[in-house]
Amino acid sequence: MGRRVRIALFLTALASATGARAEAPVAPSSSACGLAAGDATAIAFPNLERAMKERKRIVAVAIGSSVVGGSFRNGDYYELVEGFLEKTFKGLDVVVVQRGVSGELARDAADRIRLEVARSAPDVVFWQVGTADAMAGLDPAEIGETVRDTIRWLKDHGVDVVLIGLHYTPVLRNDAEYQAVRAMITQVAREERVLRVRRYEVGETLEKLRAGKADTATSGEVATRTDGCMAEDLARSLATGLFARRP
Repeated sequence: MGRRVRIALFLTALASATGARAEAPVAPSSSACGLAAGDATAIAFPNLERAMKERKRIVAVAIGSSVVGGSFRNGDYYELVEGFLEKTFKGLDVVVVQRGVSGELARDAADRIRLEVARSAPDVVFWQVGTADAMAGLDPAEIGETVRDTIRWLKDHGVDVVLIGLHYTPVLRNDAEYQAVRAMITQVAREERVLRVRRYEVGETLEKLRAGKADTATSGEVATRTDGCMAEDLARSLATGLFARRP
């Protein structure tokens, strides 16, 4: 599939999905998402854990191609993450600094990440990466190298990392280049032992559940559910990883 065709199909699907959104973010149950939280027990969050113990406060920077900044009319995806973690760990203050830029490539986000670490002093970076690069037809190996180098730089500078994967849309399910980038992000996350929020898998699962149950939800409502499930997956995975190491 050519780059222009891929972009056109993606934008058409995205426009349909964002045409109607729920009034406010509502955290769905795991059963509604159809996907259990990721296995984070093998993922270390040393900087988050230190921040919890020493300051009772976590600062996160959300960066990369904008995923959720305007996905809800009232509130957003990261409000769900903040709320879930603050309820799970009593007395914890969670602050998410949103620095997402729509359509940003990994190499550009990597430069901004270094500046943002100096500016905001985060304990963790939530990095949505891969979708814009795949749409631009960039080399998966090059993308992987950029992401890998940035993860290692962040670890060296005392910052944990969470990768948020590619956007799901049925029109790109069989696109070889898109899937190659998705596979590369998955591989890098596994090799570098960082948490990956399974954005694509969540969207795909919800789409299958909707089809199997003859769900009448609009594409916009499904997109909102996907955002909610992503927030749950991220928050629960972080909580699981931190609880596994706390007395």
